[in-house]
Amino acid sequence: MATKPGPLSRWPWQDLGNYKYALLAPWAARSTYRFVTSGSGERDLLGFAVLPVLLLRLLYSQLWISVSRHQTARSKHRIVNKSLDFDQVDRERNWDDQILLTALLFYMVNAAAPVAQAVPWWNSKGLVVAALLHVGPVEFLYYWLHRALHHHWLYSRYHSHHHASIVTEPITSVIHPFAEEAVYFALFAIPLLTVVGTGTGSVVVANGYLVYVDFMNYLGHCNFELVPKLLFDVFPPLKYLMYTPSFHSLHHTQFRTNYSLFMPLYDYLYGTLDKSSDDLYERTLHGREEAPDVVHLTHLATPDSVFHLRLGFASIAAAPLAAAAARLRLLRAAAPLACRLTSLLGTTFRSEANRLDKLSIETWVVPRYTSQYLSKDGLYAIGRLIEKAVADAEASGAKVLTLGLLNQANELNRNGELYVIRKPNLKTKIVDGTSLAVAAVLHMIPQGTKDVLLLGDASKVSTVLASALCEREIQVQIVDKDLYDCLKQELRPKLHNHLLLSSSYSSKVWLVGDKLTDQEQRKAKAGVHFVPYSQFPPEPARDDCVYHSTPAVVVPGSLENLHACENWLPRRVMSAWRAAGIVHALEKWDAHECGARVTGVDKAWRAALAHGFRPFDRHGAAGVAKQQE
Repeated sequence: MATKPGPLSRWPWQDLGNYKYALLAPWAARSTYRFVTSGSGERDLLGFAVLPVLLLRLLYSQLWISVSRHQTARSKHRIVNKSLDFDQVDRERNWDDQILLTALLFYMVNAAAPVAQAVPWWNSKGLVVAALLHVGPVEFLYYWLHRALHHHWLYSRYHSHHHASIVTEPITSVIHPFAEEAVYFALFAIPLLTVVGTGTGSVVVANGYLVYVDFMNYLGHCNFELVPKLLFDVFPPLKYLMYTPSFHSLHHTQFRTNYSLFMPLYDYLYGTLDKSSDDLYERTLHGREEAPDVVHLTHLATPDSVFHLRLGFASIAAAPLAAAAARLRLLRAAAPLACRLTSLLGTTFRSEANRLDKLSIETWVVPRYTSQYLSKDGLYAIGRLIEKAVADAEASGAKVLTLGLLNQANELNRNGELYVIRKPNLKTKIVDGTSLAVAAVLHMIPQGTKDVLLLGDASKVSTVLASALCEREIQVQIVDKDLYDCLKQELRPKLHNHLLLSSSYSSKVWLVGDKLTDQEQRKAKAGVHFVPYSQFPPEPARDDCVYHSTPAVVVPGSLENLHACENWLPRRVMSAWRAAGIVHALEKWDAHECGARVTGVDKAWRAALAHGFRPFDRHGAAGVAKQQE
């Protein structure tokens, strides 16, 4: 909200959540019924079009959001190089309120004014009238209203809510207190009511004006420049009639300049033009290449997870997967289409760009799902995608590439070793994050633990974890003989005394990998701690046991532009595998951590702590590793 919220700041339906759309139901039913039952010459075209136009505007707005976030992740034409945080995402989650308000007002005016029920599809006179009224009264009145809103009394009570977003996104344009938005609607109603009242209105002009306002609003609040200079070269006066993203971004950073709505003309006339507008436009349009120092390579999990990406729905991405489950279920019908579309992509795509001190960090997504990784038919194609991503990372100058989730699967690339074998002089260091992941697991094991039960398949993480536990003189019980034999072969002989093949499930601490079954969980005694060492969390089957997080760390407060949750983890918590690459780059370690190579559990943990990372465990276990410090 604003710093000192004024009267009518809250939206009337603020407490309804997504149920606010139920307000449209009676109006939509009424207009649809009248359209269907009326004769062909008496149908109310304007009223019937309200609902489909609302749906199209929602989709249109979401496309702007996704395209904008993709472009800013690429960073070349980014205007304001500052951090966008969770507070802004929360503040802007009601961006659809103005679309809902427009629909309600259209329905009400349509019902109250019989003349609005008889407008045709098209009337060219209405287009001319609407354009002239927008250039004149709307732009002029908005300019002076906007200047008034920057007066300290109105600013603190209303407009400061909008200006809390220094780094703008398209939807920032419509984030205002209700009273302020209502005044804007009164301005934009001038052309619409005039064309209807003069008999020059049409369905196309009325809704086209809304789309025009949406387009210019979203354009001006992008944090990247996309208006080509050719337009201004061909028609120089256009610079007085059309603003650019960089023009309006100066208003959000300087506050006392560039007040115009969409036409800079009034800033030129009244001396409020920011003198650096043209220079910023030129510099931003030219762009700057920003090579990543660290690339984290992840992939999509379930078909629903495509909506959890930062490029998808902001409010969903800003919550852990479990917390967003209800909203994701609403989108499940669209998941198969999204799955097909992403599977057609032949290369990785950037989904996020962060910064820690001077380190530039990017997240790249392999457009494939977990089910495809588990299919032998899909592994070869996925391997090619990952190998290309490794080559692209090296070509961009990345110092480190981390392999997240199943991108480091042994059957796919032997924990990344395959790429080092194929290119021994690879400058980009491949990091699988094993050392930091194991360290994070050790810090989740409750203090005072003397023995643990290790379940899962033989893997690099299970081997390093078993070795670290044995070195700490904690007995590692194993019920699977194949896993026991494998670990005994990998561990040094002096550690074998702490490795025990057992048929007992009596341990109070279970270290679990992938594929933990419900049947296995039922064998646990009440109060058992399930501590995952895998990238994917187990599905809880017991209410009387404690389920810990997958290996993860809390990121430093200085990590910028982190406003999406990583899978099932809370805000500002990062998987240990992803964090390991950042630590690797910060320490400037000149070695890979892939295949059989291990950085060192204690070494990785000390380095992570030194750079501001902190242990994470939703249950706050002190950790056996803490005992050793």
